[in-house]
Amino acid sequence: MSTTQPVLSEDQAVAALAALAQAQRLRAFRLLIQAGAAGMSAGALGDALGMPASTLSFHLKALAQAGLVQTVPSGRFVIYSAHTAHMAGLMRYLSDACCGGAPCELPVWLNTTPTWSTPMSTRAYNVLFICTANSARSIMAEAILTAQAGGRFVAHSAGSHPAGAVHPSALDLIERHHFARGDLRSKDWAEFAQAGAPVMDFVFTVCDKAAGEVCPVWPGQPISAHWGVADPAAATGSNEQRQRAFLDAFLVLQRRISLFLSLPLDKLDRLSLQAEVLRIGQAQ
Repeated sequence: MSTTQPVLSEDQAVAALAALAQAQRLRAFRLLIQAGAAGMSAGALGDALGMPASTLSFHLKALAQAGLVQTVPSGRFVIYSAHTAHMAGLMRYLSDACCGGAPCELPVWLNTTPTWSTPMSTRAYNVLFICTANSARSIMAEAILTAQAGGRFVAHSAGSHPAGAVHPSALDLIERHHFARGDLRSKDWAEFAQAGAPVMDFVFTVCDKAAGEVCPVWPGQPISAHWGVADPAAATGSNEQRQRAFLDAFLVLQRRISLFLSLPLDKLDRLSLQAEVLRIGQAQ
């Protein structure tokens, strides 16, 4: 992928903005931004968006014609990736005449060096779990990974519309498994998309509502996947049945995190790792 960041012409800027001025195309483009240089196959992109192949093909063609998406053959597949140099050129076009006539600095995330290039032996990877309310599933996932990571990962969680409080049943399960509560809290995902925030290596959505929302553009181009789990807070019935729903969700997350921790990160390229975390999201 090109690293040059020219300012686009007016016609190029209009074409790019027109291509992005459609909800499904915008969602597809943002997923490709999150996928980073590894990109995604049409099949993986369609599954993540819940979009028929014919519809996705139409939108990808429009994005490619606008210069926002590029393709690379990979065996029997075609890998789609966001043309970040073109996007940066669009940002430069939009900001070129602001700040009193002086060229503005691009947003920090466009110039952030992905932490993925840093050897595993010298640092821990940052992992962000996302759910709409950030009160149960994502909180439990954060606690599980923190307890089991052995210092290899730093776990975080956030929500698109945080509830502001952690569900008591989630805290009860965390304590019953003797996992540290630490500073677990329900918080907005915007905390992790601003300058100075930890740069994420992995971002996992654990509820369907969050998977369908347009996420912030995370600095560092993290590897992302949807690890949907049934919402235990929505369970009905007796107290025992509701508590069982929380335990079921906890165990699913624990199994997936265990599979994640078993991945040989130092032996997998980015595309292979992306495929593995997507596969883990299907495990029950």
